[in-house]
Amino acid sequence: MAEPGDIIDVRPDEGFDVTSLAEHLHTRIPGATGLPEVRQFGGGHANLTYLLRYPEVDYVLRRPPLGPVAEGSHDMGREHRVLAELWRSFPPAPRSYLFCDDTSVIGVPFFVMERKDGIVVRKVVPDRFGGGRNEKINRQLSEAVIDTLADFHAVDPHEAGLAELGHPDGFMQRQVDGWARRWHLAKDQDVQIADALIEWLQLRRPASPPPTLVHNDWRLDNMAVDPEDPSTCVAVYDWDMCTQGDPLADLGTLLSVWYDSGEIPADLNPMPTGVPGFMTRAEAIARYAHRTGIRPEAVDYYLVFGSFKMAVIVQQIYIRWKRGQTKDDRFAVMGEAARHLLTLAEQRRP
Repeated sequence: MAEPGDIIDVRPDEGFDVTSLAEHLHTRIPGATGLPEVRQFGGGHANLTYLLRYPEVDYVLRRPPLGPVAEGSHDMGREHRVLAELWRSFPPAPRSYLFCDDTSVIGVPFFVMERKDGIVVRKVVPDRFGGGRNEKINRQLSEAVIDTLADFHAVDPHEAGLAELGHPDGFMQRQVDGWARRWHLAKDQDVQIADALIEWLQLRRPASPPPTLVHNDWRLDNMAVDPEDPSTCVAVYDWDMCTQGDPLADLGTLLSVWYDSGEIPADLNPMPTGVPGFMTRAEAIARYAHRTGIRPEAVDYYLVFGSFKMAVIVQQIYIRWKRGQTKDDRFAVMGEAARHLLTLAEQRRP
């Protein structure tokens, strides 16, 4: 699922009763015999993800983050429902085997899915892929994230067994209103740029293209690529916000962390978009447009929306740290990162 360096010992405040979990999983999923060795995937910033290592099989467990969570996010039941079906139509989606909402087991709802091996590329291109110096591989990574998104948006929700997922009518209006509401709930100070962006997004909302399945958090670091072929995506993660709606919302989320020359990335930039050979944002838009048939000029609004949305997500993580609801000190810098993303959103307005 990730590079070995991404797998860590379970953080002290993020552990759970392994014996209780083992008793629950025994007989419910194949090979879950005895106590698993439990490790943690340390790279994410929201939901908590663990490796369950049994003698004959590995599984992955997902649970919500510590502390209160924002409305509509970190929905383990939704993520399980999606992944229990989607893997048949979209092979990079891991198959989910079990969902548990009995909080007596580990204290929170969780689900267990298959482990898919691959390399997750975060802030830098790993040495095995040239460390950012191999232009061909860098180009392949940028193409893979766009091409896999286009492939996902081509999935027929009916054929995938997800026709009843979400409510596509009025999707973007609900998105803008919802992320504005989340900003007001998570902010620790008034930020004039945020208010101006919310007003602009509400007034300038375009007509949406035909609805598709929407991931809602599409980024390179939510994917894994083949260790021997970085042009091939082998897994896509973080499906707890998956629904049906406007596919350009996914593209806007992705492009919000796709920095062009001259733009100053947020400290938490998860994509190495500045390495030589990596497509520019305009090239990424053109490639997606070619694969899907959308009009490239329609993307401007969604870039601003995605940038605002990413700012709110980062602010939500920061406020949990500031309120003492998580002790993970990686989150201490996120308030500044959220304000930087708001500034970028303002600069990206057409």
